[in-house]
Amino acid sequence: MIVRAEGAKLWDADRNEYIDYVGSWGPMILGHADPEVVEAVQRAAENGTSFGASTPAEAELAELVAQAFPSVEMMRFVSSGTEATMSAIRLARAYTGRKYIVKFEGCYHGHADSLLVKAGSGVATLGIPGSAGVLEEQARFTLALPFNSVEAVEEAFARCKGQIAAVITEPIVGNMGCVPPRDGYLQKLREITRSDASLLIFDEVMTGFRVAFGGAQELYSIKPDLTTLGKIIGGGLPVGAYGGRADLMRMIAPLGPVYQAGTLSGNPLAMAAGVATLRRLLRDRGRIYAALDRNASDLVDGISEAARESGIKLTSARVGSMFTWFFRSDAVSNYEDAVQSDTTTFAQFHRGMLERGIYLPPSQFEAAFLSAAHTSAEIERTIDAAHSTFKTFHHSAATSLL
Repeated sequence: MIVRAEGAKLWDADRNEYIDYVGSWGPMILGHADPEVVEAVQRAAENGTSFGASTPAEAELAELVAQAFPSVEMMRFVSSGTEATMSAIRLARAYTGRKYIVKFEGCYHGHADSLLVKAGSGVATLGIPGSAGVLEEQARFTLALPFNSVEAVEEAFARCKGQIAAVITEPIVGNMGCVPPRDGYLQKLREITRSDASLLIFDEVMTGFRVAFGGAQELYSIKPDLTTLGKIIGGGLPVGAYGGRADLMRMIAPLGPVYQAGTLSGNPLAMAAGVATLRRLLRDRGRIYAALDRNASDLVDGISEAARESGIKLTSARVGSMFTWFFRSDAVSNYEDAVQSDTTTFAQFHRGMLERGIYLPPSQFEAAFLSAAHTSAEIERTIDAAHSTFKTFHHSAATSLL
């Protein structure tokens, strides 16, 4: 059990220290317990922890988000990424009057019933097709297609012409490991959805403010109709948001007929932490993102080289400070590729790194993350731990032959 965190490090209940590459699954881009964020939360708490009403901090955070994401003309705060994606899907169905949605195998968009079809994240780790309790009547309106296949999307739209409300995707997948889009793939999704009057939803819960200040849509110059965001806009506190074109968002009550509400949506503590985090990213964006990219490149390449020197099959994928090492020879483009990775070797690697004080995602199917608090010394220590861990693989193999 983790009891404390600061900067790039965690401590467990037995006082063991770890260099952290999980970062609460992405949002701790400034590192744990960043002094500016902590101070902002403390100040906000002095004025009360929950009001069930709007606060000035909501407007300030919304302006910061809109500054980074020009596609988000209006937005709603919620309490989690799951709520954000669930609400965006409801809005898409209401706006288009259609039932079907397209998602991609291995993409995890939270645990709403219709989105747990062939999901990634923990579902992928456990090797189950969905979740008990999800009704067939709900799941049948979700079309799960292979990621990075334009042909599969074109076939689905031809088969269900005029019936698909939206395509929802992680523009860079993080929930079957880090899987970038192929060149032109996202642009093609934009063309297909637009030509059929369907909506394009980017789930940037992981990628928003992570791969670039304006997320994947800045990186790839794509303008989706709706965007969902998560914990990073609350400095790691429970928060989410969905937003997009004003004509879509005006469908939300009280302006329109689509209902969504939550007492803790826009919670003042989360808003304060979010404002402090995004202000810092805006102020130092050039330096922070350049350092994140440089350190992540050094780390990913260093461990990949350690694997090569040890004769271990490993391929890596990285976009900015989001990355995965897949224990297989070939690059990963979709869920089918990802699940062919050697999970037994991954488990051995994870255990060996943990014993050496390196805290990595405990699944082959989860992305890892770097923070601005990681130093070059910690990167070097992590690469050294990988060298040491990979050496034990050969020792174990030799011992098994005796």
